[in-house]
Amino acid sequence: QVQLVESGGGLVQAGGSLRLSCAASGNIFRINAMGWYRQAPGKQRELVAGITSGGSTNYADSVKGRFTISRDNAKNTVYLQMNSLKPEDTAVYYCHAEVTTTNLRTTIYWGQGTQVTVSS
Repeated sequence: QVQLVESGGGLVQAGGSLRLSCAASGNIFRINAMGWYRQAPGKQRELVAGITSGGSTNYADSVKGRFTISRDNAKNTVYLQMNSLKPEDTAVYYCHAEVTTTNLRTTIYWGQGTQVTVSS
């Protein structure tokens, strides 16, 4: 099994910054893509940013230029640096990872979610 543990959410004023972290642990052979999704009340979960094992990234149009995704492969950790936050960024943020476990099965895992609230 694999666990994803997120941290770094909270309450911030518009224009402020937060940094989310997500650490993976367990029977990991290799972590492929990692990323962050978010879900606001009454809305569908949406991709915020993704990063491949080689470091290629992609972002939702709404966060381009404000958010930066990165990963530390040695620590099995993915980060999301969020700058110039807006009230519309308020959501529960979920980490996800495509993991190949030691029995060579590949599965998508999700974190428990961390609340980000941006006040105007």
